[in-house]
Amino acid sequence: MGGDNAPDMVVEGMEMSLDKHPGTRFLLFGDEQRLTPLLGRHARVAAVTEIRHTPDSVKNADKAAQALRSGRNSSMRLAINAVKDGEADGIVSAGNTGALMAMAKFVLKTLPGIDRPAIATYVPTKTGQSLMLDLGANIECDSENLVQFAVMGEVFARQVRGLEYPSVGILNVGAEDLKGKKSVKDAAAVLQETDLPIKFYGFIEGDDIAAGTVDVVVTDGFTGNIALKTAEGTAKLFGGFLKDSLTSSPISMLGALLAKPALNRLKMRMDPRRYNGAMLLGLNGICVKSHGGTDGLGFSNAIGVTADLITTSVNDSIKADYARLHVDSTPERLEQKAT
Repeated sequence: MGGDNAPDMVVEGMEMSLDKHPGTRFLLFGDEQRLTPLLGRHARVAAVTEIRHTPDSVKNADKAAQALRSGRNSSMRLAINAVKDGEADGIVSAGNTGALMAMAKFVLKTLPGIDRPAIATYVPTKTGQSLMLDLGANIECDSENLVQFAVMGEVFARQVRGLEYPSVGILNVGAEDLKGKKSVKDAAAVLQETDLPIKFYGFIEGDDIAAGTVDVVVTDGFTGNIALKTAEGTAKLFGGFLKDSLTSSPISMLGALLAKPALNRLKMRMDPRRYNGAMLLGLNGICVKSHGGTDGLGFSNAIGVTADLITTSVNDSIKADYARLHVDSTPERLEQKAT
């Protein structure tokens, strides 16, 4: 029931997702009176969907604490409960981000050794795409949090994206070792010493994100959210400038017509719907946040992200790697390495 165009776009996304994930079955939480007619227009989805009725839903304006206290019968909370109870393998929601994070952390808990879950998503780059985390779940992070994000991001890039040896970089105000806060310096020191199969690149700067310098960009939620929103705003600004230029005169319009195939390829490559589906990594369960303003195509991609997380057993690998990192970081182990 969450999202600007819900529940219509949710059901439309479910329909589209079956093309790539035909074996998926759905539990649909929400108002049965609104959902039943929608399923009636999508027979293929209706055949693999069970509606769980509840009239309650979390509103966009609800505070996270308020939703946690009073939203126990909301569609969001009941869907999260289904993951905890083993009825569902994962949840995807386009609803209130703060409420989803608070509820999911409260119900599902975090993986062993992980203090805080992180919001992670793909960002388009010159070389393809990179994974970036955290994007707003944790405003302030210490070095241990950043190391945890690096482990989770590296596992995701390896398990889900299929990169044999993904590179990891920490976003900083400069690439030099002496620059940055103590937290990023300490995190870099741990990642440089670990025996885990992490290809630690070192520090990267803001322009390295779009360049695709590394496969995994690690940062705190404050910086990550600002970087992401700045990139989205710049893309919209560029699109507006381009449209104005191509419609400024008859000659420009003719040029736009001739360049239409190339412009369509550019539009497709920068389409945010292709990158929709932010993962809440670090939870003891699969939880994916869809952009609230997306359409059916975007929501189907968020479902695809959820399915990939489920089928690749990301959480099991995160637990194993973090446990190994913890052993490697003990004073005794560091002393052994030094000698």
